[in-house]
Amino acid sequence: MISKNLKSDQLNTEVFVWIWLPDETTPVVAGRLTKNKGRIYFNYGRSYLERIRENQPCISIYEPELPLNYGILPLAEGLDMPGSIRDASPDAWGRKVIIKKLLGCQAPEGDTSDLSEFTYLLESGSDRIGALDFQKSPTEYEPRLLKNARIEELSESINRVEEGKPLTPDLDQALFHGTSIGGARPKALIEEENKKFIGKFSLSSDLNNMVKSEYVAMRLASLAGLDVSPVKLVKSAKKDVLLVERFDRKKKQTGWSRHAMVSALTILGLDEMMARYCSYEDLAEIIRNRFEFPKKTLRELFSRLVFNILCGNTDDHARNHAAFWDGKNLSLTPAYDICPQIRSGNEATQAMLIAGNNNLSKLSTCLLVADKFCLNDDEANDIFDNMIEIIEQNWNDVCDEAELSRDERKLLWGRQFLNPFSIQRI
Repeated sequence: MISKNLKSDQLNTEVFVWIWLPDETTPVVAGRLTKNKGRIYFNYGRSYLERIRENQPCISIYEPELPLNYGILPLAEGLDMPGSIRDASPDAWGRKVIIKKLLGCQAPEGDTSDLSEFTYLLESGSDRIGALDFQKSPTEYEPRLLKNARIEELSESINRVEEGKPLTPDLDQALFHGTSIGGARPKALIEEENKKFIGKFSLSSDLNNMVKSEYVAMRLASLAGLDVSPVKLVKSAKKDVLLVERFDRKKKQTGWSRHAMVSALTILGLDEMMARYCSYEDLAEIIRNRFEFPKKTLRELFSRLVFNILCGNTDDHARNHAAFWDGKNLSLTPAYDICPQIRSGNEATQAMLIAGNNNLSKLSTCLLVADKFCLNDDEANDIFDNMIEIIEQNWNDVCDEAELSRDERKLLWGRQFLNPFSIQRI
């Protein structure tokens, strides 16, 4: 039995897209989403397009997907909705929370069949990643829950969702913060000291401490010279919480400005059903042609690929890479979601293809495509040597920072980090 709240939301036939223009702290309405035969289409509002003629700030949501043209914009082949819109929609964890909120205890585990994409857009929090939000009105913007939550509230909320227990009103509001953030694991939005963070929480079902593992990987990535989001570890309700500083927000006197972003999945023109075709080679080609500072960006992306392999992060799918969009140019965002994944043996594969159909998680695979990143073999090997050395030299210190036990270190070292398979160069 679907709740009245859910039935009401499913009656929506249109959703209005609001956008924060560069350096602005308040949004303007950009256009409208409509449904037709199971697909979602976008068209810009006339008032938004008139900003061009009036010489007012105006950028496309993303090009070439949604250029500043009149009328309903066609979808790229194979897509059921614009990728740049889907980027702003909640993923697995956020959808699970929304299902619990709307259906309560009636929600079958993992069942999303009763929920439309419009429901997810309209029921998720307004402080979502990037510069978009979604409203029922084209004229009045009403943010959904911008009040800060305490980490303690969020920890208790996550425990109750895991256990299938209903949330109290206060806990429901606390957990609602994380519904607009992507990913499959519990996340929440936190603000401290004029900075915004994504809080990541451990699950009772975790086989190892994923929060501490991600902290170690992110810190070592930073020490290796990668452009990485700053992180810190805190404790709440006897659980570890990883705070990742947001790079899509900037504090100004009048409020927060937002940076527009698109995922690599959107840049590649694919969706989740086609994600297995995502390729570092294809992304490198786009960087060469469309990104600012392509040579520097190619080296950075190649280095991120190498580090992912050396630390055992095989979850490097195309939503875990992203770029800023300013209306004309793309530029790589800082790295995020670098988290070693559990592996039982040595051989492993990356989520994205590396060289042709080859995605084996070892350095020799990277050598096959070094030239695609404007690197020769000697330069690639220098990157390998430098990263391995930095991981070895800083391992104990970073593990001390994370307060990893001896057993936890043994679980990571030589399995996830510097696995014998990963360091093969032949």
